[in-house]
Amino acid sequence: MNKQRWLSQNFFVFFITWGVFLPYWTGWLVQDKGLSITSASLIMGFGLVARGIATMFVFPIASKYMSSQTVVLVLTIISLIVTVLYIPVTSFGMLFVVTIIFNAVYPTLLPAIESTASSLVQQSGVNYGKSRSYGSLGFIISVLIISMLTGYFGEGAILWSMMVGLCLMLLIRFFPSPAELLVKPTKKDRRENLSLRDLWKVKSFPIVLLMVILLQGAHASYYNYGYIYLQELGVNSFYIGMIINIAVIFEIIYFSKAEIFKNWKPSSLLLLAAIGSTLRWVLVFLFPNVWVFIFSQSLHALSFGVAHFAFISYLTKNLPKQQLPNAQGVYSAFALSWSTAVLTLIGGYLYEISSGLAFLGMIICTIPAIVIIILTRKRFGY
Repeated sequence: MNKQRWLSQNFFVFFITWGVFLPYWTGWLVQDKGLSITSASLIMGFGLVARGIATMFVFPIASKYMSSQTVVLVLTIISLIVTVLYIPVTSFGMLFVVTIIFNAVYPTLLPAIESTASSLVQQSGVNYGKSRSYGSLGFIISVLIISMLTGYFGEGAILWSMMVGLCLMLLIRFFPSPAELLVKPTKKDRRENLSLRDLWKVKSFPIVLLMVILLQGAHASYYNYGYIYLQELGVNSFYIGMIINIAVIFEIIYFSKAEIFKNWKPSSLLLLAAIGSTLRWVLVFLFPNVWVFIFSQSLHALSFGVAHFAFISYLTKNLPKQQLPNAQGVYSAFALSWSTAVLTLIGGYLYEISSGLAFLGMIICTIPAIVIIILTRKRFGY
């Protein structure tokens, strides 16, 4: 079996669904379900809290009792079932409940797939950046398709597109998988498995985690309000998809060449990401027009791509394979969920005052990150 191809295909298919969820879900709640921006932000914020709890606790525990392949299969099936529940729901209360459940299940697929990737990198020497670039490609294709579908059929097409994507994910689960991902943990493995508490004993882990919490959380306004912001600037729905894809194109370019940076220290990569992220949000605030926003999209390669690669590189070089699910769960919970949840609420408040201010507010994370990296990189040796 070509494990590189297998990982690339799995990243590609998952990120087709992620391209529906990440840029469009808040906008879909506003425009198809009739919620206000504040109400949708509240629902998505609490959804991120649920997502963090699931990825930090439920996913690592499930990984101790089920094979990696089974974990992904179960999460995919439940995600598809919950998505169907959205169809009849219209009230705020029911949308809140369904979104909480959906966020507790579907986004957990991300650390599950990332964990399989880390295992294949450690055990089989798979090139992470190369396979991850196919995920970004899937994201681009998804956003383009959604932008065309919403242009013709309206925002209702977003939910149906998610269902189709999850069905595709379910289908590939029945294809042959790498043998190491089919192994079910034994009782001995569970006894020898390292706990979450052991992660904090790794001297540099807490500080590296703090950096990615700040840097990934700083994307909250972009993820939740970028689509609405571009509409406010008068951009047609079809072109919004193209503009969102510019960020992912630069992400693909970076991931496809990421091995060039494999000898860089994580601290150097994180510093580069923090500087790029700060510049990105300041530009969007200072120049509220489409062309500057388009240019700022190129900085996604730094603000997201470099920060993410830095953390994955740190994990594969510094942690044993038994700790990978725990580390991925903590990363997804704190950096990709809870920090984003808090900053989504802050961003929503700022957006009501001024749309540009929601983006500028994200430097509350990036500037402290720059300072902390400079002050701690030598002391903690990361």
